[in-house]
Amino acid sequence: MPLEEVFETVVRAPLVRASLEPATNALYSLSLLDRASYLSGLGDWVTDTLQSMTPEEVERNRIVTNGLYLAVMPRRSWQSFSAYLKELASAPPERLQDKLLDAYLEKVRLAAGPGAAQDELPDKQYLLSSVDRYIAFLRSHFSAPDLDEEVEEKAYSYVIDPPRMQNLIVTHLREMWDRYLAVEWRRVEPMLQDVVKAFRQIDFSGKSLLEIGRIVTGQNLDTQKWERYIRNATRFVFIPNPHIGPYLGKVHSGDTLQILFGARLPDGVEMDAPDLSRNELLVRLGALYDDSRLRILQLVARQGELRSQDIMQALNLSQSATSRHLTQLTATGYLDERRCDGAKCYSLDAERLEDTLRALRKFVLQY
Repeated sequence: MPLEEVFETVVRAPLVRASLEPATNALYSLSLLDRASYLSGLGDWVTDTLQSMTPEEVERNRIVTNGLYLAVMPRRSWQSFSAYLKELASAPPERLQDKLLDAYLEKVRLAAGPGAAQDELPDKQYLLSSVDRYIAFLRSHFSAPDLDEEVEEKAYSYVIDPPRMQNLIVTHLREMWDRYLAVEWRRVEPMLQDVVKAFRQIDFSGKSLLEIGRIVTGQNLDTQKWERYIRNATRFVFIPNPHIGPYLGKVHSGDTLQILFGARLPDGVEMDAPDLSRNELLVRLGALYDDSRLRILQLVARQGELRSQDIMQALNLSQSATSRHLTQLTATGYLDERRCDGAKCYSLDAERLEDTLRALRKFVLQY
């Protein structure tokens, strides 16, 4: 099926739903603690929690939610994070090892596309035979920021020892839940439930996945970034997350694609949910509350479409800072990104700025 047809195909409503997914949601929030170094604009809980964590907790969280991420992410729905923790603690340790390796191999198959030779993939025993082979496999199929070789080397020492890996995962997740996340979840759960209720008011009949994604998340599902995941999925679950800021997350399992997005009211839904309106507005305004990002918007508005390199040089910014700011401004919708002559180019979406001003006016002045 051509790429355009994948996104424009009408999706049957029963195969699209919104859900709290407490286990997936909590684990994704914990993973954001490790991504804060290169993603700006995440929720306050991420920043506040990082400031409270010990260096040992930060290190363990990197290993569990990055290096062992595919072993800990649930493959089905759970009523609560605590229920999922009990399952992790009681499961045979070898099952976690198999789950991790199977997920890596499945990701490689998806990236290769239909018809690609499968006999070139190594077997599990080969991957586990040495840390060099393990890292070489990951390096050949994944890249930064998805691959942190230092973390993967530490994770390998647990992968080859399933009981030790299980103990690390269960102990760390239970401690993080009890110390940092349980109270926060009780605070945000009513707001997330409002998102799910609002979702149920929408009639998705006759709408394509692109239209549904835009209505629910307020963003366009970039065709190149999302294509292989959408092509291989028949069921779609939208999960409102309270800490992800302007970004979208994805968890792929079998024929189901879970899409995490910043908690907001779907477009076109009228509902008395001030917490949701305020949450989305704070995400949008947060992207503007920075001198460098404001100067980037002004520069692009005055000069038109620019390459990231042009922006970096014009404003005397480092490459990492430029990348971080452009990522946030693009995710928030203030900049449009496209490939041009092998580089990333950015142009201003003036309508998005106007829409933010209208949202601010409506929230403050109630009209």
